Amino acid sequence: MDLSTLVQLQVSDDIEIKPFKCADEDLNDFLFDDAKHFQRELMAVTYLLINPNENLTAAYFSLLADKISFNPYEKRIWNRLNRNIPNQKRRKNYPAVKIGRLAVNEQYAGCGIGTFILDSIKYTFTTVKRLGCRFITVDALSSATSFYEKNGFLFFTEADRNDETRLMFYDLKNFESQNQH
Repeated sequence: MDLSTLVQLQVSDDIEIKPFKCADEDLNDFLFDDAKHFQRELMAVTYLLINPNENLTAAYFSLLADKISFNPYEKRIWNRLNRNIPNQKRRKNYPAVKIGRLAVNEQYAGCGIGTFILDSIKYTFTTVKRLGCRFITVDALSSATSFYEKNGFLFFTEADRNDETRLMFYDLKNFESQNQH
């Protein structure tokens, strides 16, 4: 599939959400029942990737503000985060953007849309720079952790290893350094 044919739209009250179905009912429900409400309440911004030729939503993702905070019980992880930050710039909190939801229509599963979305988010926050943001975070469903790992995300802790979701992060400096010419 040629991903360049997809049109990205921000959800708003006047946008009609085209048909969408993925394997996770919670993700389906969020798009149709909650995305516009979260937008109105300034809790998250949801973007649709529409295939105009097929009149359906190929994928969607929601973004919201987040931060990574120092946890004294996770010093090993914190040391790894700080390793690439100059000493005088180190803080107890770092700005992040959270991927609240990311889902691909089952008709497009395996087409690379999820990676395309992640790369677009990485590009936006390292190039457009409308706000300072060092990390991307996600509470990844256990079934999706390998997808995020393939896209450079790391686990924040091992304490959630047996949980339904796992906190993961991506350091945007990695993307920035990979894409400098």
